[in-house]
Amino acid sequence: MNMDSTTSTPSHATFSGTAGICLMRNAWKEDQHPSFINFISTFLSANSFRLNFVPIAPDFIFNCGGLSVAFIFVTNWDCNDVASIFNRVKNLKMQFARFFVVIALPAKEQINSFIQSYFTFDMVIGKPTFVPVQDLEMGFEKMVKIAHSSGVYKQERIGEKLKDERKQLVQRMNFYLKVVTSIPGIDNHDANALSQAIGSVQAIAKASKEQILENTDLSTDKAELVSRFLRDPKFYSRPKIN
Repeated sequence: MNMDSTTSTPSHATFSGTAGICLMRNAWKEDQHPSFINFISTFLSANSFRLNFVPIAPDFIFNCGGLSVAFIFVTNWDCNDVASIFNRVKNLKMQFARFFVVIALPAKEQINSFIQSYFTFDMVIGKPTFVPVQDLEMGFEKMVKIAHSSGVYKQERIGEKLKDERKQLVQRMNFYLKVVTSIPGIDNHDANALSQAIGSVQAIAKASKEQILENTDLSTDKAELVSRFLRDPKFYSRPKIN
């Protein structure tokens, strides 16, 4: 449970270079003042988000960088009717892997009611994460920031994974070149030609001289040498004079 109840005015700052989709529940929209809906539309547009009104279960679903994040946004905390809110939270948290509950609590009485209700309804900290705020605009800005940061984190993880894959590819290629160029008379050009036309070291070892000649620019002598070297242990195990 994140009890961030700062009194600072929301900055309404834009997220440079970002883009995404915001889905708003039709029924939630109907319960809000038109001026707040106008604020949401303007804020999303300024941050390159497309807004759609749809019949969804949560109040909002953001898609940023291919990652979906769902929200319940409670804009009117009724101290006399908290059961419906927590029952809805319990139902939706099972449906979404990334799910947050933003609650506007401008009065001390509402804050106390929320804290008491949180434990009364056996909520588990972080499952889902509750984000209390003091005003509606701050609440919506926090939603966008959460969705945006989640998308950025996913993209960074993808970038790291691609970087690792490229590193492994380079390491495998270097190992391949080391093995193939260990054949007397075979240089990097020959090794690359074999890699592109035949494939792995194992595939080259199975290839006949005729296959190597047909698919590469290696000479007859080199093709025969490659075939014999990788297929005949006696040939590649005895000392060579370069």
